[in-house]
Amino acid sequence: MQTRLIKTDGLSQQVLEAGEGPLVLLIHGFPELGVSWRAQVQALAAAGYHAVAPDMRGYGGTDKPVGVAAYSILQLVGDMVDLVRALGEDRCVVVGHDWGAPVAWHCALLRPDVFTAVAGLSVPFQPRRPGGPPTPVMAAMSKKAGQGDLYINRFQAPDAHKALEADPATTLRKLFFAYDGATPAERRSTGFMPEGVSLLESIDDTAGPPPWMNADHFREYVDAFAAGGFDGPLNWYRALDLNWSLTAFLQNQKILVPALFVVGENDPVRHYAGRQEATLKDWVPQLARMEVLPGAGHWIQQERAEAVNALLLDFLAGL
Repeated sequence: MQTRLIKTDGLSQQVLEAGEGPLVLLIHGFPELGVSWRAQVQALAAAGYHAVAPDMRGYGGTDKPVGVAAYSILQLVGDMVDLVRALGEDRCVVVGHDWGAPVAWHCALLRPDVFTAVAGLSVPFQPRRPGGPPTPVMAAMSKKAGQGDLYINRFQAPDAHKALEADPATTLRKLFFAYDGATPAERRSTGFMPEGVSLLESIDDTAGPPPWMNADHFREYVDAFAAGGFDGPLNWYRALDLNWSLTAFLQNQKILVPALFVVGENDPVRHYAGRQEATLKDWVPQLARMEVLPGAGHWIQQERAEAVNALLLDFLAGL
């Protein structure tokens, strides 16, 4: 594997890559980096693919534009289109985890000529819904259910990143712990917080890194977020309502390329995104497989690297 910088239109992207052959892009989520795909890069390269895992816009060694408007879903998909071209290719398979999954789904939705197949991990495709932007709807639903505030709504605050930046090591330690499958159910986050309690305050102070994350790997994240901060990553969340306003042209459009979806049985994200799993086939007619990995949490490609690798390789072989 090697790490290098690739200059695309208006953005310098740092990528982790290995192998030769058909291109597979691996898109990380929050709060992660391209190195979260290390096991997949190795496995795909060994199987005859060119595996590329970028640090996404706002993260790690990639540029960090200022302002919410720079982080719309159209910008994020455009980054991946540019990256494919900069890598000398005209098509690829795209795989995304967490926030990377919506980007991957929209890559396939917007540019099926470039992204000829898609795999989403942990977050199913969520089609644009009529009736108004999503964050007020999420806030109203949380309040009606008596669940408190969803962290996504808390992240809308312009200064929300400052609390996360106060101690990046503690922030990352708590977030990885709270969404991991090995964490006891009663200590996992649901994503909801009582009024007046912050996300970090809602997670046990004794939380430690998950069993699959060694000290060196954890340090990679701490160093990256200590240097780059959390403002860019939170802008992905702050752009949710902007995304809704920009994508009216996608209303009722389906993803028509072959697809795979994998989720951990104990992934807390299923508390607020899981309902989309039941209708996924309606919106992704060529969904080849939907797999729920027993006992796994949210960091699925690292928690269950061998299982995810096997599922990806089987999916790719069937294309």
